[in-house]
Amino acid sequence: MNPFKAPSFGGGSFAGALAGLQQPAKALPSDKDRQKESETQVQDWLDADVWQQGELELVCVDKRRETHDVATLVLQPSHPLRFHFKPGQFVTLGAEVDGKTLWRSYTISSSPSRPYSLEVTVKKVSNGMASTYLVDKLAIGDSLKALPPAGEFNLAEYDADNCLLLSAGSGITPMMSMTAFVADTRIHKDIAFVHSARSDRDIIFERRLRKLAATRSEFRLAFVLEQLSEPGTESSDAAVVTGRLDWSKLLSLVPDAMEREVFVCGPEAYMHSVKEMLKNAGFDMSRYHQESFTPSSGSVKAPGVSCQTEEITAGSSLSVSWGKSEARVENGSSVLEAAEELQLPIITACRAGVCGACKCKVVKGEVRSSSRVTLTDEEVAAGVVLACASTLHSDAELTLV
Repeated sequence: MNPFKAPSFGGGSFAGALAGLQQPAKALPSDKDRQKESETQVQDWLDADVWQQGELELVCVDKRRETHDVATLVLQPSHPLRFHFKPGQFVTLGAEVDGKTLWRSYTISSSPSRPYSLEVTVKKVSNGMASTYLVDKLAIGDSLKALPPAGEFNLAEYDADNCLLLSAGSGITPMMSMTAFVADTRIHKDIAFVHSARSDRDIIFERRLRKLAATRSEFRLAFVLEQLSEPGTESSDAAVVTGRLDWSKLLSLVPDAMEREVFVCGPEAYMHSVKEMLKNAGFDMSRYHQESFTPSSGSVKAPGVSCQTEEITAGSSLSVSWGKSEARVENGSSVLEAAEELQLPIITACRAGVCGACKCKVVKGEVRSSSRVTLTDEEVAAGVVLACASTLHSDAELTLV
């Protein structure tokens, strides 16, 4: 660099740059203006509407690593809006990955007592494009699409003073929402929480749960670990046993387990094992609740339409129309398969009849549904079905909702 050469000012002359520097500086906002703006923003949030329906854009405002393969995303709307949900419900998120929107459902891990942000805790799944993106690549400031909270597995549906929460792995997320809600509101609930994990390094929310157990006499905490990597995990705030959960271990941790309302969430194998364990122990299964992907069944026909359809043999071809688009599919094919065949913009998140993202309406024809989760009685009466949990048994006409 030549030390005698005049500095460059973006290609303009030195005189022009100097003249620009001599222009009066733009007035900065005064303390009074800043205070007024702050008061306006506070009032906007206090008066914010509640998100009840429709797709919403959420911004990641914070991200916390829980374990080596689990992260919590703290999400807020881009404008003042409050979240309303029941502790234990889930939300369906849409992430843009490689130019394609991937929809997935995740249980809300935060409490509805804190309505200005939404937290979801995601475990990275092997070969899972959406979970890998959310855990490893989503950055603070990035946006996600979202559909309103839904789900029947929640604390508000059951009136019980004494609860037993049993979870494994990432199944801890609805339990964290329930526990945080009880702690925030101080409602009368006696909670025994037994969480199973591979090791002490895989315990999600460990620090938060131990703090609650240390400060709340009505909250008892225990961990069941397949292996213990560090000694001293057991302390006065949490009991720790090694191995897998069985009836004798459960009774040693929660002697009054038979008298409690039981909530279960975790991998399918875990939930099946817990359910059989309680059945064999003679537990009253009317007080057993799990994050269930087992749908209810029923046949849906378009309201006001006489379905005098001829019997169609399995494997025969059906005509399915969506507006001006039409496809031929086999009898018994799912409505979702027909929609994807026509490349319709239908949202598919859980593909298990749970999240409610793929609603559509039967205008004509017979459709048999194996799940009505998230559908209201009014929607069912109007012919609304979940595409992923509904099969076609006649020529049909449908529309997206």
